Amino acid sequence: MALSSKGVAITIARTLATFVANADAAELPAQTLDYATMLIASTLASAAVGRDIPSAVVIRELVQERGGQEEATVWFDKGAKLPTVSAARANALMSDAAASDDSDLRNITHAGTPLTAASLSIAEKTGAAGLDVLAAIVLGYEAAGRIGASITPGFRKRGFHACIIAIFSGAVATARLLKLDAEKMTHTIALAATSIGGLVAAGNESVAREYHGGNATMLGMEAAMAAAKGFTAEYRIFEMSGGFCETYGNQNSEDSASIVAELGHEWDIVTDMAIKLVPGSHFSHTTAEAAAKAARKGNIAPDEVAAIVLSRPGLTKFAEPLHPIDLVGMAHSTAYFLAAGVADRTFGWAHATQEKIDDPVIHGLIDKAEIGPQPTENVAAYRQGATVVIKTKDGRSFEDTVLVPNGAGCRGIDWADVDIKYRALTPAALMPEQVEESLKIIHGFRDLPNISTLIDQLR
Repeated sequence: MALSSKGVAITIARTLATFVANADAAELPAQTLDYATMLIASTLASAAVGRDIPSAVVIRELVQERGGQEEATVWFDKGAKLPTVSAARANALMSDAAASDDSDLRNITHAGTPLTAASLSIAEKTGAAGLDVLAAIVLGYEAAGRIGASITPGFRKRGFHACIIAIFSGAVATARLLKLDAEKMTHTIALAATSIGGLVAAGNESVAREYHGGNATMLGMEAAMAAAKGFTAEYRIFEMSGGFCETYGNQNSEDSASIVAELGHEWDIVTDMAIKLVPGSHFSHTTAEAAAKAARKGNIAPDEVAAIVLSRPGLTKFAEPLHPIDLVGMAHSTAYFLAAGVADRTFGWAHATQEKIDDPVIHGLIDKAEIGPQPTENVAAYRQGATVVIKTKDGRSFEDTVLVPNGAGCRGIDWADVDIKYRALTPAALMPEQVEESLKIIHGFRDLPNISTLIDQLR
């Protein structure tokens, strides 16, 4: 193991920690800060819808019953403030529960939920300025994205949930806002690497998904707080035998070096973050978009459809449930997205309502959904992409391909779309005047001397 001139072990965790601890907020690319601001709006919008989902209610009641030091606000609640970790856990779980937050395209990881919840809770306690919060979000997303890429797709094939990646976003952001140096940031990252477990099967089929999100937030923050007080961990956690990368990704230790390759060259929040501009799993967003576009091309009515064929790299069967009956099922039913896109020639926030989930026209089209042959051309361009072919009873055929979901950073994110999402979802928890005032504050987030003005609008 190499040592620096000061005798410090030069490991992957240390190299990454040095970068994220020392990065100058004022020198981060403007686009990264802009996308971080959009992520705040997106996370709050999703949380507003998730506030009254039973799983979110349970955890909110749990942390409120425990109480503690009054440090941070539970969003959309007029009760007493709570310890930062408790408030952030409840807030993250609200956002994750609604399945309308964000995803990292490489890892299918909801990194932005724990990241935003942790950052706003810590900033509320410490009085951090808007620019510092945005920098923490950019760097937290970067760390989680890089670490996640080093174990993708191995971790999922081995049955682990992506919360083992999401934990790093909140951990790094918390450490940044606590102003930890590279040494303590190293131990924050190392502790986070050994702090959480979760099963993808549980996350896909139940509300354990949002439980994972709350735990990732809570444990990531705890890792930073423990490191701040001097708790130490294994410097070599990523590259060592039996370490994080080998265990979750089943990769050689040499492959873990990708975590710190070309730091600062590209930014995950720009290249791989995708804000959800429609509900449900990002994996199915391109399916719905391609299906809707194909239906519009042919001006196809539902009763004209003979078959709807979906093709994408690696897809051999539809994930369960084929016929969803609730929000959890809808969020993970690719067949629902496919059929809904054809039925309504669009896909939006209304498709997460029970009325649409129960729509007999959509369910009739689900029975006509098929898996087609996997694409053989331009395969690398499919970033959760999809090709849809609609075949009609009179022999016509209409096709469309969407390679990257709308709302992805690499495709470009428009503030107008984020504003539409915010105005569509936050009325579930805020009064009309609060919606507009909070959105105005978010747009000017970078220049806030502290975030209290925003938090005041979320109660």
